[in-house]
Amino acid sequence: MDDLQALGQATRAAATLLAASSTAQRNAALLALARRLRSPLPEVQAANERDLQAAATLNAPLRDRLQLDAKILATLAEGCEQIAALPDPVGEVLNLRRRPSGIQVGQMRVPLGAFGMIYESRPNVTIEAASLAIKSGNACILRGGSEALQSNRALAQLVQDSLEEAGLPRAAVQLIPTTDRAAVGWLLGATEFIDLIIPRGGKGLIERVSREAKLPVLKHLDGNCHSYVDAHADLAQALRVVDNAKTQKVSPCNATESLLVHRAVAARFLPQLASLWAPKGVRFHACPESLPLLLGAEPATEADWGTEYLSLDISVKVVDSLEAAIAHINRYGSHHTDAILTTHHPSAMRFLREVDSASVMVNASTRFADGFEYGLGAEIGISTDKLHARGPVGLEGLTSLKWVVFGQGECRV
Repeated sequence: MDDLQALGQATRAAATLLAASSTAQRNAALLALARRLRSPLPEVQAANERDLQAAATLNAPLRDRLQLDAKILATLAEGCEQIAALPDPVGEVLNLRRRPSGIQVGQMRVPLGAFGMIYESRPNVTIEAASLAIKSGNACILRGGSEALQSNRALAQLVQDSLEEAGLPRAAVQLIPTTDRAAVGWLLGATEFIDLIIPRGGKGLIERVSREAKLPVLKHLDGNCHSYVDAHADLAQALRVVDNAKTQKVSPCNATESLLVHRAVAARFLPQLASLWAPKGVRFHACPESLPLLLGAEPATEADWGTEYLSLDISVKVVDSLEAAIAHINRYGSHHTDAILTTHHPSAMRFLREVDSASVMVNASTRFADGFEYGLGAEIGISTDKLHARGPVGLEGLTSLKWVVFGQGECRV
């Protein structure tokens, strides 16, 4: 525990130095990290091989998440370069306006300070989290999963070497070097050293973090995303979009898990969808009205409406109005991402206003709910909370606003 206290103290001190650093310094660190990731990396490859050997009994998808081959490292390097090229949010002054007293009042964007990140499996998160922290002027403490410990240590070493090369403190990005679960408990209560906790992993991890953390948490629990095919939908377009939203990749949190279809178009739309998805092996959990329209479907249970499947399963419900679709989404959805397919502008605008989710879309696949697709460069995660940051969280989501006042000797009367 003494080692963790020292780590926390070093992080807090580094956060002060990083917040005062120049954009050029932080960009230099990112470009140095990109160069190291593109260079021959025997130490990283050897560390990754040790993790893979230790994970020999895991199933193929889990082992695949651990892999750090040349292609993945090149992608991580490209991400660092892209983040370096993004505008620096730190120091930006917003909404500056002159008051009757003569003073000018605005808000300045500043780093949060330091954040802790707890994540599972994927060692690439070490680089993604570190690069976003560096660019936004935040220090961070990372706690990866035990299955990727050796890979994470090797990658964190590259990050710290790059920080030092740019004249920045190595302690600005630190990895907890133990797999002891007590370290997670320490991090969740480290209010003296960090300002925010970001969990990234399975529902069990996120529930634990949300339950035990003594400081703010940036998180989402589920990704039960909906696509609603309205009575006024272009059905050919809706077929393409819904297909992409569900089957382009089934495991991400922004894949559509629930399909709502207006009664006026259900008899035409659903059999077409069933034919399209039959070769792909999509399994329907259908309401009584949609069941006869979907060959091979099984009856939906109440639990299906709130389920994030992360598979080729999808719940289907026929609704009789836009109001019913919105009510269903707000009751069973996870406030992550929901979409309407319609050519009727008033319906689209009402859906945008009334669906209570972090991302709401019109005539687009829910799979677009992603920091890169939104032009953020990268994301640290997705938030379904309503305070501070909501939706994909990029650089601006790792900053806060403070009030700034410019005067010329004005005094209050």
